[in-house]
Amino acid sequence: MEEKQSDIQENQTALSNKQKVSPSSVESVDEEGDWHCDGMSIRTKILSLLTAALFLFGFASAAISYSIYMDSSIEQHKYLGESTARLVSSVIDADKVDEYIEKGPLAEGYLEKEKQLYQIKNSSPAIEYLYVYKIMEDGCHVVFDLDSEGAEGSKPGEVIEFDEAFKEYLPTLLAGGNVAPIISDETYGWLLTVYVPVYDSQGSCKCYAAVDISMNDLRLQAQQFLIKLCVVFSCIFIVILLAAFWLAKYNLIIPINKMARSASRFRRDNVEALKQSLSEIRKLDIHTEDEIENLYRSFVTMTQENVNFMTDIHQKTQTISELQKAFILTMADMVERRDQNTGEHIKKTAAYVKIIAEEMKREGAYPKEITDEFVRRIVDSAPLHDLGKIGVPDAILNKPGKLTDEEFDIIKSHTKIGGRIISSLISAVPDSEYLYDAMDLALYHHEKWNGRGYPMGLSGEDIPISARIMAVADVFDALVSNRSYKKGFPYEKALAIIREERGAHFDPIVVDAFFAVKDEILKVADEFSEQKTPMAEE
Repeated sequence: MEEKQSDIQENQTALSNKQKVSPSSVESVDEEGDWHCDGMSIRTKILSLLTAALFLFGFASAAISYSIYMDSSIEQHKYLGESTARLVSSVIDADKVDEYIEKGPLAEGYLEKEKQLYQIKNSSPAIEYLYVYKIMEDGCHVVFDLDSEGAEGSKPGEVIEFDEAFKEYLPTLLAGGNVAPIISDETYGWLLTVYVPVYDSQGSCKCYAAVDISMNDLRLQAQQFLIKLCVVFSCIFIVILLAAFWLAKYNLIIPINKMARSASRFRRDNVEALKQSLSEIRKLDIHTEDEIENLYRSFVTMTQENVNFMTDIHQKTQTISELQKAFILTMADMVERRDQNTGEHIKKTAAYVKIIAEEMKREGAYPKEITDEFVRRIVDSAPLHDLGKIGVPDAILNKPGKLTDEEFDIIKSHTKIGGRIISSLISAVPDSEYLYDAMDLALYHHEKWNGRGYPMGLSGEDIPISARIMAVADVFDALVSNRSYKKGFPYEKALAIIREERGAHFDPIVVDAFFAVKDEILKVADEFSEQKTPMAEE
């Protein structure tokens, strides 16, 4: 080992003087040029490292190439769909759309147009479905719907229900606007759907020319591309490794070994760690006046790009996080604006939840559940706890008088409605952890500790901890806030009710945390209150 360290120091001195390594600088080399060592030779280590580096590089390159190939292919499919849909729109006589719907093939010129559409459809095997719909409130009214292999088209005048994937585009379609191509992978396979409006002589959108481009073959083509790519990379790897086998002995060992040591210490924990690793690599300052120096500089450049990339990812992650929060507040605000009674309810309850949860964490309550990440998530998702009220009629939601039993049952249904809405969001974005907390809040914040709440009648710790915290925040705000049908209670009375419901309505530990930060809670209530109610001395 001491001999190896001595050799390394000797070689570092040679490199600093920009001297190229030669066979004479190697102390222990046999006639065939092999290194004598107790363990694995340095050349073998370098070749192993090179193999790993090439493999990683190839994997990254293949992944990027595959991604670019897929993106390019999808763009080609989009171009085909858009150009085909525009061609279809130019064929349709929009002034006769209503007649086509009413009379179908009996309408003058219908069969001729249908024949032209079949010619367009048959022009490319990728065109799976071609149809013309008039979009109305009750559904899609069929103008033309061409038969496809294994699927007979709908008859003119038939009304087809809106597909779930298109519901977000309905306002635009009903208004006769343009929508971007839509990619779906559902009942009819992997399809790219393009809708192009068809205008009549008055410039009004009468219907939409639609084309479904099949992308099922794209996966097979992409796999074939990837196989070819792997074969090419494998051949390149073999050539490089054979050349490196001979070059490593005299030209690669020392400088690459230095880079290997730096790479082994390379840290990717965070942006600062990456920058520190980059700084250490720069300090190597390898000068061999050949390709190894170029490799070193490329290594530094690649590391710099990696640092820049990670920094960019960090910034974009922050931006996405802010957008998520804005999305939550916007959705919640939409609901709140319908309810004339709630005021700043979502903002106040979010603030109360944050204060209570942070206090529970300080006290060490439920340590497995209540972490910094948990607090962040429930604060972010708290504004969605009443999202289900979007499904409650305005007449009931804003009724100034007492609700009937039937009306109250409808009000109570907002918990399940909110749970279903957020559950559908989770299906679309399963990796968004805050949505799971939002669903718990929406579904269970009216459950009671004693099991007499709704909608599930859960009790005790069966109720999610986030919902138990929201229950206290929600009830407190309801007690102290003015409503059209009641005036808010004084703080002292509201606090007395919260204390009285400890162990009945509310989790005792949550109530204890609430009273531990009572002053902060009341300060928030005062800040939001239009007419502050003085707190009686306790």
